[in-house]
Amino acid sequence: MPQRLLLRVPEACEMCAIGKTKGYELVASGVWPSIHIGAAVRVPLDGLTAWLEEQLEDQD
Repeated sequence: MPQRLLLRVPEACEMCAIGKTKGYELVASGVWPSIHIGAAVRVPLDGLTAWLEEQLEDQD
């Protein structure tokens, strides 16, 4: 099965070990990249990965 390219916000939150409320705040503020498909909000996996890498670099 191919890897999914888009994650639901709760799935992205689980991957980052944060709460859903914080995840939706990150999407709403534009910190996390997101795609809106109708009413659905999705977080691109590659965008989330890039954001995580930036966070790790900033901590060095």
